[in-house]
Amino acid sequence: MKVKVVRNILEANDRIAELNRELFRSSGVFVLNLMSSPGAGKTTLLERTIEALSDRLRIGVIEGDIQSSHDAERIARKNVPVVQINTGGACHLDGNMIRETLPEFNLKDLDLLVVENVGNLVCPAEFKVGEDLKVMILSVAEGDDKPSKYPLMFRESGVLLVNKIDLLPYVDCSLDKIREDSLRINPALTLFPVSCKTGEGLGAWVSWLEKTVKANRTA
Repeated sequence: MKVKVVRNILEANDRIAELNRELFRSSGVFVLNLMSSPGAGKTTLLERTIEALSDRLRIGVIEGDIQSSHDAERIARKNVPVVQINTGGACHLDGNMIRETLPEFNLKDLDLLVVENVGNLVCPAEFKVGEDLKVMILSVAEGDDKPSKYPLMFRESGVLLVNKIDLLPYVDCSLDKIREDSLRINPALTLFPVSCKTGEGLGAWVSWLEKTVKANRTA
């Protein structure tokens, strides 16, 4: 039965993800699972975040893509440890893929590990990787109907960054509608309207992230 097969796959992944989580917890590293559709700005946001925090937090990155190492090369230029995962066609990262990369890091030397997931608004939300927090990016160029079309991603995420707000005068998108629909799906969601191009709103995101990571270190 298809339903049983899918359930078994998710349950097996959850067990591996929990092993990852235990390792992250014992190492004192905070882990973000960064998700979005292709082109929403994950890698650019990650670059800006590293630029703002690299002198205050020790950051590592796992890059997930179907093919190529382009994004990992961009991140490596920020002088942080990075490992590339090419899924070869799979639309998401899973717990086992992440586990296989962990020997490449000295986790005790990291405060923050960011997993940049494969660009997709469906599958990444279903698969845990051992993260503390799922973070979603939605660009205003994608439109304000995405919360109603892809509710699982919004329900599973703890933070939503609405990116490319510098384009709001030129696209048919309502920031208020995104906020209203997202919070109806997930009232606990924290929202940050940002522009990675102009820098607008990034200060609030960076400040929040730094405080969250440092609180995890002292917990």
